[in-house]
Amino acid sequence: MDITLDKQTNTDASIKIKLAEADYQPKVESKLKEYSKKAQIKGFRPGKVPPSLIKKMYGKSVMVDEINQLLTDAVNNYIKENKLPIVGEPLPDTDKAETIDWDTQKEFEFSYNVGLVPDFKVPVDKLDVTDYQVELSDAELDEAINNLRTRNGEHIHPETSAEGDFLYGKLKQVDGELAKEDAFISLVTVKKDALPQFVGVKKEDTITFDVQNTFEKPETAAHVLGTTTEEAEKLTGNFEFTVTDIERSEPATLNQDFFDKMLGKDKVTTEEEFKGKVKEILQDNYKQGAEKRLSDEIRTQLVDNTDITLPDDFLKRWLKASNNNVTDEILSKEYNLYVKDLKWSLIKNKLAEENSIKVEHEEVVDKTKNMITQQFASMGMAELPDESLTSYADNFLKAEKGKNYMNIFEQVFTDKVIAQVKSQAPIKTRAVSSEEFQKLDAHTHDHDHDHDHSH
Repeated sequence: MDITLDKQTNTDASIKIKLAEADYQPKVESKLKEYSKKAQIKGFRPGKVPPSLIKKMYGKSVMVDEINQLLTDAVNNYIKENKLPIVGEPLPDTDKAETIDWDTQKEFEFSYNVGLVPDFKVPVDKLDVTDYQVELSDAELDEAINNLRTRNGEHIHPETSAEGDFLYGKLKQVDGELAKEDAFISLVTVKKDALPQFVGVKKEDTITFDVQNTFEKPETAAHVLGTTTEEAEKLTGNFEFTVTDIERSEPATLNQDFFDKMLGKDKVTTEEEFKGKVKEILQDNYKQGAEKRLSDEIRTQLVDNTDITLPDDFLKRWLKASNNNVTDEILSKEYNLYVKDLKWSLIKNKLAEENSIKVEHEEVVDKTKNMITQQFASMGMAELPDESLTSYADNFLKAEKGKNYMNIFEQVFTDKVIAQVKSQAPIKTRAVSSEEFQKLDAHTHDHDHDHDHSH
């Protein structure tokens, strides 16, 4: 077997293979012997079929199969041994293959087109990124705690209504047919100047109101009346609402039951400890958000500023050859996105090689366990015993025919590469308020959105 690399350009090459009969014939003979032992052909006992008949029946297809396998192994080994920086997969030269006469030829020549990526440097030292340290204000902490108290408050039924209450009652049109036995009005939806007549009322009191001048939105009027929005907008005149019940949501009291419900049994025992823990959780959320923002910015800048020459024509041919649903139209829209992902993958592999970054199986398992623990915590469920956690992780990693494993592996790999970049890059730090950070984040998302449309 003779195998050579013919480089046309920095990015395009052909792997050429010459096969002599001696390269493939022994394997063909061996496979035909197996066939002769197993073949069941009418008129012959098993194992007694003449070799000439077996060769006539199966010789050509066995030769084609064995040569194809030989070529696949030879090309893969050549790429590995010579450390060729290929992208995509080798594409057989089909024009050349079509001229082969499998009935008479003993020697063969094959050619595979490959796309190469010339060596490149990752400009980690040229990164211009900022690690934002988010500072939580006292006002935001108080607001977060008030929200928790409101969401987990208890419902009481006071004798007299106040702003923000819910009124239940019977509704009827004064000069019309419309009536509703189980009407419901949230005083938050009532216009400011109409509110006084709904405040300070008791059970059995009747309120008369003008439907068009009472609610902030026509949708609310429709909901109260039990009609469509269009119908509600056409209704005029007064309605009578007779109160049957008043409901008020009172914020939860800052006591041990509330602390346990929010954070878990006996995690904190005082109001001060509770505030401290909520602050810690909020700051941790911001920290994770800031870390993600920094990682995204590192990826974007490295992809945009690393000079990588790709074999574009080859890649487009390969994408079409390996995916039936990829058309020229899809390529014109999606190719730039594909290139960004490919560049990021090449950059990560380059950095991993330069810094001896490897991912161990245990790291994949630990990442999966953390992910499962967080999912259980977000659903308000208790921590899992380690035995159950290991079992969950094992089942998850084996599912989807190994896809889950590869996804987590890739996450761990990316995390390790990003951590390496952070340790080497000139990263600025800047303290910002949570309001500033949220504005920064919103600006980034807007920019991403605009960027997406440009493809």
